[in-house]
Amino acid sequence: MGNSDKPLHRITVLGAGAWGTAFAQVLADAGNDVTLWAREPEIVRSIVEDRRNVQRLPSVDRLPDNITATGDRSAAVRDAQIVVVAIAAQYAREALESFRAILPQDAIVVSLMKGIERSTGQRMDEVVCEALALPRERFVAVSGPNLSKEVAAREPGATVVACCDIEVARKVAKACSTPYFRAFVTTDVIGVEMCGSLKNVVALAVGMVHGAGYGQNTAAMVQTRGLVELTALGVASGASAKTFHGLAGIGDLIATCGSPLSRNYTFGANIGRGMSMQEAKELSNGVAEGVPTADAVVRMGKELHVPTPLASGVNRVLNEGLSCKRIFSELLGSGPSFDEE
Repeated sequence: MGNSDKPLHRITVLGAGAWGTAFAQVLADAGNDVTLWAREPEIVRSIVEDRRNVQRLPSVDRLPDNITATGDRSAAVRDAQIVVVAIAAQYAREALESFRAILPQDAIVVSLMKGIERSTGQRMDEVVCEALALPRERFVAVSGPNLSKEVAAREPGATVVACCDIEVARKVAKACSTPYFRAFVTTDVIGVEMCGSLKNVVALAVGMVHGAGYGQNTAAMVQTRGLVELTALGVASGASAKTFHGLAGIGDLIATCGSPLSRNYTFGANIGRGMSMQEAKELSNGVAEGVPTADAVVRMGKELHVPTPLASGVNRVLNEGLSCKRIFSELLGSGPSFDEE
């Protein structure tokens, strides 16, 4: 599906999970030469020899020929014009520091990560720029309603590309635009980062709603409460409210809160059914990103003097073992914090 015989860009994707692999396919379809970096030798072999990532994205029978893979850090980023980061948010800093000295000096770094670093409370744009000593104008955030399996199936979809330098955002948007995938641009990096991170907490809550046996009325209440909460946090952090009511905000919220393909939704649903954190973790093959983010959101709310009753409730369910039904009952008594402007 490339645009010409000549590659548009040389792009490296760090992290060959489901979303990293799906986005690599988008980039390849857009006409770029793409290298996937993975720590797992079996994933590298599978991609190189079988043209598949059976471990992380088995739904794709064959990856494009202009995708390759390596486990060698230096080889992965050598000559890369764009480096895409698709690593679990809580491990990003440590993983990126090993690339700091070998990253090409003019490379644009694109983050697909959605989360708040638990130990520092920092957004991923802050983590990436610190870990790589990267100037802000070379950092790009990509976020939207992008469930990896659906993107990998080349179903029609879109995303938001954010950079403080709009021309850099446009360059990355062009690099990931295909007949089935469209990219919109913005300079509101903080807004896009906050949308992508905070909606995971709301997805956990909506999953808990359904897991506890409640229906769509309760889910709609929680989802709307969540949108109000994360918008207030975003604006207090310097983001534009408009971003939260667009594709990166409510668009991503709808996709993540309404699909069993969402890891956060599924994790929350299992907790709502009465599973312990350990049981839900084992069933999900890990902890959903919204779990550490919930704690970070509560701390952020206190620092910014923004009420976070939903995130606080989710956090109490996760860390104190309170029942989901009790939390949702308490939310109905939250009074003025439910007022909408």
